[in-house]
Amino acid sequence: MLQDKIFKLKGKVQHYAWGGTAYIPHWLAIENKENKPFAEYWMGAHPSASSALIVDGKEENLYNLIQQDANSIIGEKTATAFGELPYLFKILDVKDMLSIQVHPSKESAEKGFNEEEANGVSINAPHRNYKDKNHKPEVMVALSEFWLLHGFLSEDKLLKVLQTVPEFKYFESLVMNKGYKGLYEHVMLMPQVEVDALLTPLVEREINRKKNNELTKADAGWWVAKLYEQQENFSNLDRGIFSIYFFNIVKTNPGEAVFQGAGLPHAYLEGQNVELMANSDNVLRGGLTPKHIDVPELIKHIIFEGIEPNVMKGIDLTSGEKNYPCPVPDFGISKIELSEGEVYEAEATSLDIIVIIEGTLNAKGSNNIAAKRGEAVAVLAGETYTVSTSGKLIAYKAFVP
Repeated sequence: MLQDKIFKLKGKVQHYAWGGTAYIPHWLAIENKENKPFAEYWMGAHPSASSALIVDGKEENLYNLIQQDANSIIGEKTATAFGELPYLFKILDVKDMLSIQVHPSKESAEKGFNEEEANGVSINAPHRNYKDKNHKPEVMVALSEFWLLHGFLSEDKLLKVLQTVPEFKYFESLVMNKGYKGLYEHVMLMPQVEVDALLTPLVEREINRKKNNELTKADAGWWVAKLYEQQENFSNLDRGIFSIYFFNIVKTNPGEAVFQGAGLPHAYLEGQNVELMANSDNVLRGGLTPKHIDVPELIKHIIFEGIEPNVMKGIDLTSGEKNYPCPVPDFGISKIELSEGEVYEAEATSLDIIVIIEGTLNAKGSNNIAAKRGEAVAVLAGETYTVSTSGKLIAYKAFVP
């Protein structure tokens, strides 16, 4: 059993191709001489890339520690309910668009996982859809101006798009007769030769409009042009282009958050954020990616209705804490913003992870830890602790509600 209750936590970098090369290395205060993409920084106990607690100067694998003594680290209530740390906390730097995707519900994930197991699909197979039995709701809080696709446009906005984009005009009657599902099934299952014939003139037009400064990031065409402006040949066009026009394009400013539950189609477009999700790797993809795409499976799980995106500003609590309510039992997230002399006080109901975005943090409980920008602190279940700073602190805390 661990004697201390507060530790520094060392995360894991993921070098996915869509990541930027500067933001995360600069935040971590490390050099990136090889100019590798630093896409994500994982903080949690996912078995494929677990963080480590720094115990007496040594790195101890957090996943293994929880396996050995879950009650002491994540608490008896969380251990009984989930059997693991139920969340995965990340810093993301999105340079290139991520895939059009949807996450299954818990019930669907269990069914899909069991079916693939029964069919003998290897867990590491590239065409495997369900890597575990868990759902994957997620919330993101912007660290910079951050752009994303989030759910279908409301019907009036969608119809306006279909009426004003010449290539989409004959889709209007499709929506009127067969709804969102009829429209999306039609474009996602359309033969590739038809996709190319339909979208090539659109792509060429949007590239010219972007060159002529006729587009902003609020326009679907801006993102389509970004995808293809370096190419000369437009064969085998990505049908994810349709989603860019049919989904809400959402801009979030630093400190603003968006929650995405099961069945809601989405894609990150550009920027940096803090992301918190259920501890799962279940993603069903529909475009804008070289990874496995399974359109019939994607369509099976999408919520086919228009939405108005809810961009959360956060709810002010006491002591410099701002909470972003998430309608799931797996995780919660709050922002801690302090100036010198201010103190934040809390009790860890499970394992709390606090990541420092700016400034320095002093955590005091049964033991004391000081941490700076680019570092994270883990507080074990049951510990009452305070956080203060010698200057100005901006940090985000992941917890189990």
